[in-house]
This record gives sequence, structure tokens and C-alpha cells, in this order.
Amino acid sequence: MAVPQKIKRRAAKLRAEIEQHNYRYYVLDDPEVADTEYDRLLRELVELEQQHPSLVTPESPTQRVGAAPAAQFDQVQHEVPMLSLGNAFDESELRAFDRRIHERLSIEDDIDYTAEPKLDGLAVNLRYEAGLLVRGATRGDGQHGEDVTHNIRTIPSVPLRLRGTGFPPVVEIRGEVYMPKAGFARLNARMAKEGGKVFVNPRNAAAGSLRQLDPKLTAERPLQIFCYGVGFASETTLPATHGEILEALKEWGCRVCPQAEVVSGVDGCLEYYGKIGQKREKLPYEIDGVVYKVNRADFQERLGFVSRAPRWAIAHKFPAHEEMTVVNDVEFQVGRTGALTPVARLEPVFVGGVTVSNATLHNMDELHRKDVRVGDKVIVRRAGDVIPEVVKVVGKRRKRPRPVQLPKKCPECRSAVMRAEDEAVARCTGGLFCPAQRKQAIGHFASRRAMDIDGLGGKLIQQLVEAELVRTPADLYRLEKSQLLGLERMGEKSADNLLAAIDRSKNTTLARFLYALGIREVGEATAAALAAYFGSLEPLLEADAEVLVEVPDVGPIVAGRIVGFFRESHNREVVEELCQLGITWPVVERHADDSGPLDGLVFVLTGTLSDMTREQAKERIMELGGRVSGSVSRKTDYLVAGAKAGSKLKKAEKLGVKI
Repeated sequence: MAVPQKIKRRAAKLRAEIEQHNYRYYVLDDPEVADTEYDRLLRELVELEQQHPSLVTPESPTQRVGAAPAAQFDQVQHEVPMLSLGNAFDESELRAFDRRIHERLSIEDDIDYTAEPKLDGLAVNLRYEAGLLVRGATRGDGQHGEDVTHNIRTIPSVPLRLRGTGFPPVVEIRGEVYMPKAGFARLNARMAKEGGKVFVNPRNAAAGSLRQLDPKLTAERPLQIFCYGVGFASETTLPATHGEILEALKEWGCRVCPQAEVVSGVDGCLEYYGKIGQKREKLPYEIDGVVYKVNRADFQERLGFVSRAPRWAIAHKFPAHEEMTVVNDVEFQVGRTGALTPVARLEPVFVGGVTVSNATLHNMDELHRKDVRVGDKVIVRRAGDVIPEVVKVVGKRRKRPRPVQLPKKCPECRSAVMRAEDEAVARCTGGLFCPAQRKQAIGHFASRRAMDIDGLGGKLIQQLVEAELVRTPADLYRLEKSQLLGLERMGEKSADNLLAAIDRSKNTTLARFLYALGIREVGEATAAALAAYFGSLEPLLEADAEVLVEVPDVGPIVAGRIVGFFRESHNREVVEELCQLGITWPVVERHADDSGPLDGLVFVLTGTLSDMTREQAKERIMELGGRVSGSVSRKTDYLVAGAKAGSKLKKAEKLGVKI
């Protein structure tokens, strides 16, 4: 039976709408509709296609998962080989690379490079014909890869159909499939709970997920992709620079790494390397270095290839993140929320550029799952600039000590240790009576992104707590100069500077104040969302869980934490004392249902601002409903440019962004 034209038109419209929402959500990270509306549209399309199977097309969003499991993967040949990259491990090797480029091109001026993070994932080749995805393959040996088309199609950020116009009739787009850190953590937690095999790192998880014989299993894994280039293109002349190719990929609907930049000369490369290195642990994905590519396509062609690597590109690697050492002891640290964290005391080892002698074991479940015991040989990874972690035990001995047990008493205050049935974390019940919690809570309260009390470091906090001058954050605002002068290494000037810093901190923002209170699971983003939603403290203090879950970034668990915190009388007392002692912030006159004057606008900040820091400007924009992005794109509404603005200003001018 023929399908009525009305139903055909409706199905086509639904496909177009859903693909647009997929693009906004997965590629631009800027959704236009709520999840419920998206689900409604998808359900309607599924029902239409079930009633009329002839409506199903290969590029339909309902076909993200639909193929039967494969017995094995077929081999495919890449139209253009997928080459590997040479490596530079230090500045001298990078400068040698740049020098070779200059010599081969006979050029003296600085050369522009496209610089982008080197993702720790799996390289893939996506072939599009007439804009439709027809094949996805792994890199393999560079000449031949495995056909993983059905699995590639399950990745939401891979376009099944290219957008816009101007793309070649046949084009092979290169990209890196990876697993975000948050998704990796959730996957491992689920695998451990189900008794499955946990992955060692996100790269292994991404590779294993993409090579599942059953696409339905791949679809359950939180995979993403960043596209970084074009391998083959028919008939169409590609842009003249790699940076412009990345812009073209964006216009075709491909997800491109927002951290990619065009830099000038080897010094620009090194500056970028340092900047990305500082951001590395805060990025939502794992990287193991930076890739530099000569920006001009004609220069790339002149430079050519050597062996299996292009002469015009190189990977500048970060120091190794994993090493092997021995566990000398396992102790328990008490955090500011009372959480007891098992910590491995290690035989010192050099990892990722620093000497590591301590590594976290996270919690008792992790400790027992990894079965770490004193004397074991372990692999240690620097999971962040501050907190290395034990990855796994290697070569278990026959005779080992008994498994490490959770202490019954807090190692700091001897209060009882409790662990809720539904939580992996055990906690000290000592509250503010526990010196460890007191020090940590005050340290967090005074930290730069909280109340920003300059000069109030860990050692000074320890003295103040041990001298019983400070028991709660409110006591900081009662300190007198005579009390400070009695402390070790505290002179008159230091005392005056500290008191001045404490006084300056009284003028803050509601978001900073809420973050400073140290409510469990209320980070900076949640604190900012609460401040923007309620506008002032009083309605937040009285809000129940049903009201709180209406706030963006607040779910039922976080809502319960907030309600529980303000329900405790001693917490309310401290908050009231802090307000009575002079802490104030500008009230944003804004009802929960109203939008701010900057609602929906995207800002980028660059250079040195004259009247405030960039952090202060970011907070003010967010208070007024705007969003702050780290990079300039076509969706940027305004660039706020201060002194010594660099590449972001040039890009904003090129794109016509208001400055």
C-alpha cells in the first residue's frame, strides 16, 4: 500500500527537526528544546516508520542503532593513507622540526601552525557520498582499516548527513573517537556494579567500545568524536589552510575541537603547549600532547611525507602519566566533609614531571576492587596535577597481608566512622569538632574561587585552628591584630595584610558565598545556578527539595544535600553570623521564571580588562543570564577585549563578532 503524501511529508519534517536538535545538542552543545520534547518527536517518527517501513532511510535518526551483530569486521582500504605522526618530547626537538620546515621551504619568516590537543582516543575515517555517511573505518595499519560503520553510526555527534552546501561529492573526513572522562567514570562504575571488566583508561574504553561486534553495545557507551581534517575529497577544491578546513568541517555539521587555534611560529606553538598543559586536567577528555600542522595547504604539499608520517605535522607529547612503584602503607585522610579517603604511601616515583609518594585509592569499594595491599607493586597514574591514583596491582604475590579494613574511629578526632548503605564513602561523625574537617572547611571557604582571602594558606589555618582562634568560618571575621601577632612567623605587616584581605572578602557574590559554604556536591557551577535562580539568600534558605530541583544543574540528590545543610541549626547559625559580620553581595533582582538582560547571549573574554578581572567579569555576565565561552565561534555574540588581546580578537574581527 502506498504511503500517503501527508505522512511522507510529516516523516521528512520529523527527521529534519530531530537531526537539527541532535546537531544543536551533540555538536554545538546548545540545545533548543527540552529532553521531553525531543523524546516526543523521536517517538512519533519511530511509530510512523513502524507503521510504514518503506519510510525508513539509512540516514534516519531512528537508525543510529539497527544493524545485526557482526561475526567479524571487514577490511577496507582508505582512499588516502592515514599516516602516523612523528613525536617531539621537548622544546629542542620541536625547534628542530620548525627549523627543518624553514629549510625545506626556504622561508625565513615565522610559519603559521594549526595547534590542537592530541586526543587519547581512536582515529577513524568517515566516508560521505553525496553528503550521506556510507562508511566508517578504523585507522588500522594506515592503508587498511576495519569497517565499523554500524558502530560509528551509533555515536550521536557523528553526522549521518552533512549539513549545508559546498562539501565534495565524495569526502573522507578524519576524526578521533574518544570517551569523555565523566562518561568513562560512569561506565566503569556500572561495569564494576554488574561484575564486568572495568577499563584501565578512557582510550582503552573507546577502542573496546568501537570494536564491539554488536552495535547495540556500542550505542550504550558514551562515545564522542572530534573531526580534525579531510583525507580525500573529489572534484571540489578545499580551503587553502588547515584552519579554514576546520571551519568548513563545522559548517558541514562536524564536531571540531574548540581548543584548536592557529599560532605563529615555534614560539606560538610553545605558548599554546604551555596553555593547554595548564588546562589539561580540567578538559573533559584525556589528551597526551599537542599536534602542530603547517597551516597552509600548499606548504603541506611541498613538504610531502617521509616513510609513514607527514613532514608538515608533529605531535608534542606531554610527560608520561603512568609509572610502577611499591605500596609502603595505606592510611586514611579526612576531608572537609568528613569523608575518609584511603591513601597509598608509595615508594617515591617520578610520574608526569613530578615525584609522587602518595596516591589516592578513592574509597573502600575501589580499594577492595583493586585489592591493594601493603607491599604490592602497583601502576600509578597522575589523574590530575594534584591527586595521583593507583590504577591496578601488577604481579600479585602468593603471601600477602590481610586486606586493608576501614577504621572504626576517625584518625583525627577518634569520633565514630559511619558509612551509609547507599554510599561508597565512609565519613567521620565529628562534624565541626573534627580538626581535619575544620581546617579543610576553612581552607575551602578562604580559597581563591570562594571568598578569596589572600594570604590565608594551609599552615596559617592550621595555626589558627590549633590555637582555637577559629572554629568556624565566622571566626575569621572576629580576628584581631593582637591575636595574630601571637602566631608563629606573623609580624605586624603580615597581620595587617591578612586583616585587610579578610575585610575585602566581605564584598563578594552570592555564588561565591554559596560555593564557600562547602555544601556537599555544590560546586561553582551549581552555586552560580542557585544564585541566578533565587537572586538572594533568603528564598534559598527556605526552599524545599521540590523547588530546588527546578534549578538548572540541581538534581534530587543535590537538592537533598542543600536542604539537609540548611536544616542543621549550627549551619544556619554560621550563615547568619557571617551575614551579621558584614558579608554582602549585590542582589540580582530576578524571579525564578524571569530571564536576565543577557539571557541567551554568549560572551568570550580576552586580554587584560581595565576595571575588573576576567573572573569577575565572567561572574557578572552569568549573574545577568549570559554564558561565557572559552573560544570565539560563529555563535559568539560579543567578544570583551582588554589590553594585549591576541588571536581571539583577530578571529572575532574575521567572523564579524561584536567587540
